[in-house]
Amino acid sequence: MRRTDRLFELVQILRDGRLHRAADLARALGGVSIRTIWRDMATLMASGMPIEGERGVGYILRAPTTLPPLMLGAHELDALRAGLRLVAEGADATLARAARSLASKIGAVAPAPADLGRDDIFTLKAQDSNRAMAHLPLLRSAIAAQERLSITYVDLNGLESHRDIRPLALEIDSQIWVLVAWCEARQGFRAFRVDRIMAIIPTGESFAATPGQTLSDYRAMVAAST
Repeated sequence: MRRTDRLFELVQILRDGRLHRAADLARALGGVSIRTIWRDMATLMASGMPIEGERGVGYILRAPTTLPPLMLGAHELDALRAGLRLVAEGADATLARAARSLASKIGAVAPAPADLGRDDIFTLKAQDSNRAMAHLPLLRSAIAAQERLSITYVDLNGLESHRDIRPLALEIDSQIWVLVAWCEARQGFRAFRVDRIMAIIPTGESFAATPGQTLSDYRAMVAAST
């Protein structure tokens, strides 16, 4: 079973609202390892799914995460598009990110009209390539597990570098996925465009929150600079 199919099946199992042990989930998915379930649950939790639980206890989905199939007319889509754009361009950064994330999900099943093209909020820009989307599950998992990563990165000038980083958060900036991280080599915060990450190597090494190197510290630095 492919990992994407496995993640989907896990969500379907958890939708009953009951507590499920990792061992039971492993059996339900055809006998995968418990360690695989732990990694998959970390990925789902890092993606924003309202899942609670931990190793040795079990996992439970606290709120519904899917809507029944809907058929939307052209005017309804226009209203939805306008509302999402207002929120995405608003002052609340958290809701703005959520609006862009929701728009990208809708855009996957409701292609934008030809006259709107790449300016439509439902459509991610061309730079946000398939490579970037393929990296997201691994990055979310590493963020949730606080795992160091080694990456190969190519900057806007085409220069390639190899970095050891502490991944902290994924954000969308102008419809482009960005990884916020602490760079070990530069000893500072960096924002890496995910579509310019050529390779990611999990190190298996965890890191602890260090004063001055946390996501809260990054947010405070950004706020001070603006």
